[in-house]
Amino acid sequence: DGIDLRDLSLEGLRKLISVVDQNTFLFNDTVANNIAYGHTDSSAERIEAAARAANAHDFIMRLPAGYDTVLAERGQTLSQGQRQLLAFARVLAADPEILVLDEATASIDTETEQLVAAAIETLTRNRTSIIIAHRLQTIQNADRVLVLENGRVSELGTPAQLLARGGTYARLHALQFQDT
Repeated sequence: DGIDLRDLSLEGLRKLISVVDQNTFLFNDTVANNIAYGHTDSSAERIEAAARAANAHDFIMRLPAGYDTVLAERGQTLSQGQRQLLAFARVLAADPEILVLDEATASIDTETEQLVAAAIETLTRNRTSIIIAHRLQTIQNADRVLVLENGRVSELGTPAQLLARGGTYARLHALQFQDT
Protein backbone atom coordinates (compact mmCIF):
# COMPACT_ATOMS: atom_id res chain seq x y z
CA ASP A 1 0.00 0.00 0.00
CA GLY A 2 2.82 2.39 -0.79
CA ILE A 3 4.57 2.01 2.56
CA ASP A 4 8.30 1.40 2.51
CA LEU A 5 8.89 -1.74 4.59
CA ARG A 6 12.08 -0.18 5.95
CA ASP A 7 9.87 2.36 7.74
CA LEU A 8 8.19 -0.41 9.76
CA SER A 9 9.57 -2.11 12.81
CA LEU A 10 10.01 -5.86 12.55
CA GLU A 11 7.24 -6.30 15.13
CA GLY A 12 4.96 -3.97 13.16
CA LEU A 13 5.60 -5.86 9.95
CA ARG A 14 4.94 -9.21 11.60
CA LYS A 15 1.56 -7.97 12.84
CA LEU A 16 0.54 -7.34 9.23
CA ILE A 17 1.33 -10.88 8.02
CA SER A 18 -0.44 -14.21 8.37
CA VAL A 19 0.93 -17.47 6.99
CA VAL A 20 -0.78 -20.71 5.98
CA ASP A 21 1.51 -23.55 5.03
CA GLN A 22 0.91 -27.15 4.07
CA ASN A 23 1.42 -28.38 7.64
CA THR A 24 -1.33 -26.65 9.57
CA PHE A 25 -0.72 -26.78 13.28
CA LEU A 26 -3.85 -27.26 15.33
CA PHE A 27 -3.88 -27.40 19.09
CA ASN A 28 -5.54 -29.85 21.47
CA ASP A 29 -8.26 -27.28 22.09
CA THR A 30 -11.70 -26.36 20.78
CA VAL A 31 -12.32 -25.58 17.13
CA ALA A 32 -13.27 -22.03 18.14
CA ASN A 33 -10.03 -21.50 20.07
CA ASN A 34 -8.00 -22.90 17.18
CA ILE A 35 -9.61 -20.38 14.82
CA ALA A 36 -9.13 -17.52 17.30
CA TYR A 37 -5.50 -18.48 18.00
CA GLY A 38 -3.42 -15.35 18.43
CA HIS A 39 -6.56 -13.21 18.63
CA THR A 40 -8.21 -14.36 21.83
CA ASP A 41 -10.48 -11.31 21.82
CA SER A 42 -12.36 -12.71 18.78
CA SER A 43 -16.08 -13.01 19.41
CA ALA A 44 -18.07 -16.15 18.63
CA GLU A 45 -19.71 -14.22 15.79
CA ARG A 46 -16.35 -13.26 14.28
CA ILE A 47 -15.10 -16.86 14.57
CA GLU A 48 -18.22 -18.22 12.87
CA ALA A 49 -18.08 -15.57 10.14
CA ALA A 50 -14.45 -16.49 9.46
CA ALA A 51 -15.34 -20.19 9.33
CA ARG A 52 -18.22 -19.52 6.94
CA ALA A 53 -16.01 -17.40 4.67
CA ALA A 54 -13.40 -20.19 4.68
CA ASN A 55 -16.03 -22.82 3.81
CA ALA A 56 -15.36 -24.60 7.11
CA HIS A 57 -18.66 -23.95 8.91
CA ASP A 58 -20.56 -26.92 7.46
CA PHE A 59 -18.00 -29.55 8.44
CA ILE A 60 -17.55 -27.89 11.85
CA MET A 61 -21.28 -28.18 12.49
CA ARG A 62 -21.07 -31.92 11.74
CA LEU A 63 -18.47 -32.37 14.52
CA PRO A 64 -19.81 -33.76 17.83
CA ALA A 65 -19.92 -30.38 19.61
CA GLY A 66 -19.56 -28.01 16.66
CA TYR A 67 -17.28 -25.11 17.52
CA ASP A 68 -16.84 -26.51 21.05
CA THR A 69 -15.41 -29.81 19.77
CA VAL A 70 -11.95 -30.41 21.23
CA LEU A 71 -9.53 -31.39 18.50
CA ALA A 72 -6.82 -33.97 18.83
CA GLU A 73 -3.26 -32.59 18.79
CA ARG A 74 -2.40 -31.41 15.26
CA GLY A 75 -6.01 -32.06 14.22
CA GLN A 76 -5.26 -35.74 13.60
CA THR A 77 -8.93 -36.70 13.42
CA LEU A 78 -9.55 -34.27 10.55
CA SER A 79 -8.68 -34.62 6.89
CA GLN A 80 -5.86 -32.47 5.50
CA GLY A 81 -8.43 -30.39 3.65
CA GLN A 82 -10.43 -29.77 6.83
CA ARG A 83 -7.25 -28.74 8.65
CA GLN A 84 -6.48 -26.29 5.83
CA LEU A 85 -9.99 -24.83 5.99
CA LEU A 86 -9.50 -24.22 9.73
CA ALA A 87 -6.17 -22.55 8.98
CA PHE A 88 -7.91 -20.32 6.42
CA ALA A 89 -10.60 -19.48 8.99
CA ARG A 90 -7.82 -18.56 11.45
CA VAL A 91 -6.34 -16.17 8.89
CA LEU A 92 -9.71 -14.63 8.10
CA ALA A 93 -10.36 -14.08 11.82
CA ALA A 94 -6.98 -12.31 12.05
CA ASP A 95 -7.72 -10.25 8.89
CA PRO A 96 -4.07 -9.58 7.94
CA GLU A 97 -3.00 -7.08 5.31
CA ILE A 98 -0.42 -9.49 3.90
CA LEU A 99 -1.05 -13.18 3.37
CA VAL A 100 1.53 -15.86 2.63
CA LEU A 101 0.26 -19.24 1.40
CA ASP A 102 3.14 -21.71 1.34
CA GLU A 103 1.99 -24.84 -0.49
CA ALA A 104 -1.35 -24.42 1.28
CA THR A 105 -3.09 -26.69 -1.25
CA ALA A 106 -0.58 -29.54 -1.10
CA SER A 107 -1.92 -32.89 0.07
CA ILE A 108 -5.57 -31.92 0.24
CA ASP A 109 -8.23 -34.50 -0.47
CA THR A 110 -10.20 -34.26 -3.71
CA GLU A 111 -13.48 -33.81 -1.85
CA THR A 112 -12.26 -30.61 -0.22
CA GLU A 113 -10.30 -29.22 -3.17
CA GLN A 114 -13.14 -27.03 -4.47
CA LEU A 115 -13.90 -25.70 -0.98
CA VAL A 116 -10.22 -24.85 -0.52
CA ALA A 117 -10.06 -23.11 -3.92
CA ALA A 118 -13.08 -20.98 -3.04
CA ALA A 119 -11.59 -20.21 0.39
CA ILE A 120 -8.34 -19.07 -1.23
CA GLU A 121 -10.29 -16.71 -3.46
CA THR A 122 -11.96 -15.23 -0.36
CA LEU A 123 -8.68 -15.10 1.56
CA THR A 124 -6.74 -13.27 -1.12
CA ARG A 125 -9.43 -10.71 -1.95
CA ASN A 126 -8.32 -7.14 -1.15
CA ARG A 127 -5.00 -8.08 0.42
CA THR A 128 -1.44 -8.53 -0.72
CA SER A 129 -0.96 -12.27 -1.18
CA ILE A 130 2.17 -14.25 -1.82
CA ILE A 131 1.26 -17.75 -2.94
CA ILE A 132 3.95 -20.39 -3.16
CA ALA A 133 2.59 -23.32 -5.14
CA HIS A 134 3.42 -26.20 -7.40
CA ARG A 135 -0.26 -26.68 -8.26
CA LEU A 136 -0.85 -24.10 -10.96
CA GLN A 137 -4.59 -24.13 -10.38
CA THR A 138 -3.87 -22.31 -7.13
CA ILE A 139 -2.36 -19.33 -8.98
CA GLN A 140 -4.51 -19.14 -12.12
CA ASN A 141 -6.00 -15.79 -11.04
CA ALA A 142 -2.72 -14.25 -9.90
CA ASP A 143 -1.81 -10.73 -11.00
CA ARG A 144 1.83 -11.76 -11.35
CA VAL A 145 3.62 -15.09 -11.33
CA LEU A 146 7.30 -15.57 -10.64
CA VAL A 147 8.73 -18.89 -11.78
CA LEU A 148 11.73 -19.91 -9.71
CA GLU A 149 14.35 -22.29 -11.07
CA ASN A 150 17.55 -23.08 -9.21
CA GLY A 151 16.86 -20.26 -6.76
CA ARG A 152 16.45 -17.59 -9.44
CA VAL A 153 13.47 -15.95 -11.12
CA SER A 154 13.35 -17.44 -14.61
CA GLU A 155 9.98 -16.01 -15.72
CA LEU A 156 7.71 -13.18 -14.61
CA GLY A 157 4.28 -12.20 -15.88
CA THR A 158 0.59 -12.96 -15.75
CA PRO A 159 -0.45 -16.59 -16.24
CA ALA A 160 -1.64 -15.72 -19.77
CA GLN A 161 1.65 -14.03 -20.65
CA LEU A 162 3.67 -16.97 -19.35
CA LEU A 163 1.55 -19.45 -21.30
CA ALA A 164 2.08 -17.43 -24.47
CA ARG A 165 5.87 -17.41 -23.96
CA GLY A 166 6.01 -21.21 -23.99
CA GLY A 167 8.63 -21.49 -21.25
CA THR A 168 8.76 -23.46 -18.00
CA TYR A 169 5.36 -22.23 -16.79
CA ALA A 170 3.73 -23.26 -20.07
CA ARG A 171 5.39 -26.69 -19.89
CA LEU A 172 4.23 -27.24 -16.30
CA HIS A 173 0.75 -26.00 -17.21
CA ALA A 174 0.54 -28.49 -20.08
CA LEU A 175 1.59 -31.32 -17.76
CA GLN A 176 -0.87 -30.41 -15.00
CA PHE A 177 -3.84 -29.68 -17.22
CA GLN A 178 -3.36 -32.25 -19.99
CA ASP A 179 -6.58 -34.07 -19.05
CA THR A 180 -8.77 -30.96 -19.09
